[in-house]
Amino acid sequence: MNIKKIGLTALAGSLVATSAFAGAVSVSGGASFEVQHVNGGAANAGKAFSMGNSITFTGSGTLDNGLDVAISFELDNGAENGGGPFDSHSVTVGNDDFGTLTFAGHGGSSAQSAVDDMATGDIWDNGFSATGAPTSSTSNNMMSYALPSLMDGLAVNVSYVPHTATQYENTMDWAVAYTGVDGLTLGYASGENKTTKGSEADVSTYYVSYAYGPVTVAFAETEYDSEATTTTADQDFTAYSVAYTVSDEISIAYKVADLSTPNATGDADQEVNGVTASYTAGGMTISGKMISADNIGFSSSATKDQSMWEIAASFAF
Repeated sequence: MNIKKIGLTALAGSLVATSAFAGAVSVSGGASFEVQHVNGGAANAGKAFSMGNSITFTGSGTLDNGLDVAISFELDNGAENGGGPFDSHSVTVGNDDFGTLTFAGHGGSSAQSAVDDMATGDIWDNGFSATGAPTSSTSNNMMSYALPSLMDGLAVNVSYVPHTATQYENTMDWAVAYTGVDGLTLGYASGENKTTKGSEADVSTYYVSYAYGPVTVAFAETEYDSEATTTTADQDFTAYSVAYTVSDEISIAYKVADLSTPNATGDADQEVNGVTASYTAGGMTISGKMISADNIGFSSSATKDQSMWEIAASFAF
C-alpha cells in the first residue's frame, strides 16, 4: 500500500530540516503462523504454535540540498525493545556522492554482525538454545556509514557503537564486499566486542558465495578472540550451505553451522545442520525445515542433542 505525494513537514522537522519537501510514505506489512516440534532435551514439550505480525512505515524524500532522507518505523510491540510499540527504527541520510549514514534507534547491526553468518542465515536459531555465531558489539542508538562507490562492485561500510550503560567502551567496525564478478560475492569484516570489561574481544568474519545457474554455494568463518581466560571465551564459527532453486517458486537448501571452542580440552563442538524448503506464490510463502543440533552449548550431555521440524506460512502485503 502506498500513500504518495504527501508533504512530510513533520518528518522534516524531526530531522532538523529547515524547509519542507515533497516525499512519499509507504506502508508494508507481514503476518505469519507456524507449528514447531522439538525432540530431545530434558522434556518433550510437544508442538508449539505461534504467530508473527508487523507493519513498517517508511517515509522518504530529497532535500533542497540534494540529500536523500528516509525514516523507518516497525510497529511490532517487540519485546526486544522493552515492549514497544515500535521495534526496529532508523533514520538514513545520504546520496551517491556523500555515501549513506544510518542512525539506528533500535535494530541496527554492526558492520561485522551484519555478515556473521552469511552462509546459513542463522540456521542455529531454531527453537532450541543453540549458541549463535559470535558477533561484535551492537546497541540502540548506533550509527553506520556506507561509503560512496570507490569502484564497480566494491562496497565499504563502517559502524560505531557508543559507550553506554551496557557498553563499557565505544567500538568501531568495518567491512568490505566485492561483487564485481558475475555470481560471486567475497566479503570480510572486522570489529570488536566491548560489552564487558575484561572480556573484550576482536571479531573477524570472511565469507564467499557463488551462484551458477540454479545452484548457490556459500561459506563463512568467524573468529572470536577474547581477553577472558575461560576455556570457552575464544570461539571459531564455520558455516556452509548448498541451495538449489528448483523454479521461480520453489527452493531447497542444506546448511551446516559448527561452533567450536579451541581452548577447551573436551571434544564438544556444537554442530547444527538441516534442510530447508520454501514455496512462494504471490505474497504467500509456505516453508518447512528439519534441523538437528549436537552438543548444544558445548555440552556432551545426552539432553543437549536435539532435533526439530517446523512448518510455517507467511504473508506479505
